[in-house]
Amino acid sequence: MADLDGRIALVTGASRGLGAATARALAAAGAKVAVTDLAAPAELAAEIGGIARAQDVTSEADWSATMDWLRAEAGGLDILVNNAGLWLFKPIAETTLDEWRRLHSVNVEGVFLGTRAAVPLLAERAARWRGGAAIVNLSSVAGIEGAAGATCYNSTKGAVRLFTKGCAKELAAARIRVNSVHPGVIDTDMAAQLVADFAAAQAVGNNESQAMVAAMHPLGNLGEPRNVADAIVFLASDRAAFTTGSELLVDGGMTA
Repeated sequence: MADLDGRIALVTGASRGLGAATARALAAAGAKVAVTDLAAPAELAAEIGGIARAQDVTSEADWSATMDWLRAEAGGLDILVNNAGLWLFKPIAETTLDEWRRLHSVNVEGVFLGTRAAVPLLAERAARWRGGAAIVNLSSVAGIEGAAGATCYNSTKGAVRLFTKGCAKELAAARIRVNSVHPGVIDTDMAAQLVADFAAAQAVGNNESQAMVAAMHPLGNLGEPRNVADAIVFLASDRAAFTTGSELLVDGGMTA
């Protein structure tokens, strides 16, 4: 098991789904975990012995305030998990400019703002750890290959993938590793929405839609949040000390 004793981690979009699972996994590995979302995930923080605050990842001022809060309440930052994100399944001809901008604001600008804000804190403590400090960005299989009806989402997750690679090269000298994780369809509220959207697009029932979505994965089922959380813990730990700029697929073979 990865040892994160003494490290301070921040997980955005942590109220549910992959964010909550990641916060629990990081805490189980020994990290002190700060969790944020539009409403502070106070119950989760109490459960894992962490701290929580409300944060809008699209706000530059909120990111600055979050870094000040981390320095005051936790003593710094060693691990940033840019998890907050939105889903949209809509034909490109029907996608509005406001929808396009909103998705990019959260899924792309939120990652940029978080990375930029966190670099000074991460760099301050990076020398403490064999593998340095770590940023893990949540992309998707949709950042690897296209999907009809998800072009806007494709755009955001593809941007996160290449932003990650550029940051990995730029921040290596500061001993900050930057990697992306690319889940397939994971059994979360977002997956339930995806299944419902796919059902509507294919004119089938939800049960049939879920079976069809599961069949897209050669392993034959949806993933579990802990599958992704475990991958993130690995990338955040010294076990991944020589891993940066990578894209770790947790997709049941979907993109193979």
